[in-house]
Amino acid sequence: MIITRSPLRISLGGGGTDLPSYYREHTGFLLAAAIDRHVHIVINRSILPEMILKYAQTERVTDVEQIQHPLVREAMKLVGTPAEGLEVAAMADIPAGTGLGSSGSFCTALLRGLHALHNGNPSAAEIAEQACHIEIDRLKEPVGKQDQFIAAVGGVTCFRFNPDGHVEYWPLRASSDTLRRLEHNLVLYFTGYTRSASEVLREQDTKTKAADSSMIDNLHFIKDLGYKSKDALEGGDLRGFAELMNVHWRSKKKRSGNMSNSRIDEWYELGIKSGGLGGKLIGAGGGGFLMFYTEDAEQLTAAMSRAGLQHVPFRFDFEGTRVVSGGTPSPALRPAIRRAA
Repeated sequence: MIITRSPLRISLGGGGTDLPSYYREHTGFLLAAAIDRHVHIVINRSILPEMILKYAQTERVTDVEQIQHPLVREAMKLVGTPAEGLEVAAMADIPAGTGLGSSGSFCTALLRGLHALHNGNPSAAEIAEQACHIEIDRLKEPVGKQDQFIAAVGGVTCFRFNPDGHVEYWPLRASSDTLRRLEHNLVLYFTGYTRSASEVLREQDTKTKAADSSMIDNLHFIKDLGYKSKDALEGGDLRGFAELMNVHWRSKKKRSGNMSNSRIDEWYELGIKSGGLGGKLIGAGGGGFLMFYTEDAEQLTAAMSRAGLQHVPFRFDFEGTRVVSGGTPSPALRPAIRRAA
């Protein structure tokens, strides 16, 4: 039995510039953090002449092409894993559709497990590239590369998305004290709304491909905020970073009328009035989690709880996608990288 896990993530600045429709022309940049809320994959060899796949649904198939879950089907085809005699189960600490990058976490955890099943040990970058290839190239989803890369590498990390598809990444160069205070003062509250990231991102993707000037200008501005957020954190200016969160959220809402709704706007204003120095909705928009930076988490959490929002505590995850149990991967059997074009 092989058990793997991948962290979910929060975006700290520059989100949305990781889509190919933007970075292929303009280069993207963002800052993200992996958190200790995970997607877990369990893979077990079975004597049955079929595959049993358990997630929100249960599938029993005898051939990979019969698998209905698109990420599982394409991951198994890419790695070359036959369906017969396998049990695969997926579990998550937080439901999908909540803006924390669950599909990227799911795909990287699954790929790590399938490679371990074949005694393979790809690097974190290879796992991320393969996950991007599955979602962007094979499944044609209008998503970016942030979720797959931050899940695979972990940490509080800067990413540059180059026009040729190559992704550069490096740890945020902030002091340990700044990272400790950032972790302590960032708080997440679940709005109760779930949504498909692909549906929300499709409008951005379509407008960017059409060279819509307002969308391109908005993403340029968001990318600049990503660099400013990096500089603020590396300089230890946490209050400055908090204000940039507010600017980011106001700018992000201009991308689409589906980015927010009246209740999310009310909760955001409540958070700012109740001790939040900065805040925004995490992920593509339309639902999921509100994140605030605060120096009075107790007061803020009390106010948000009275409004019906659930507080979800977290810490940063610096391990990335990893095998938790089982498997003895061999670097000598590392597969080739499938780079997203």
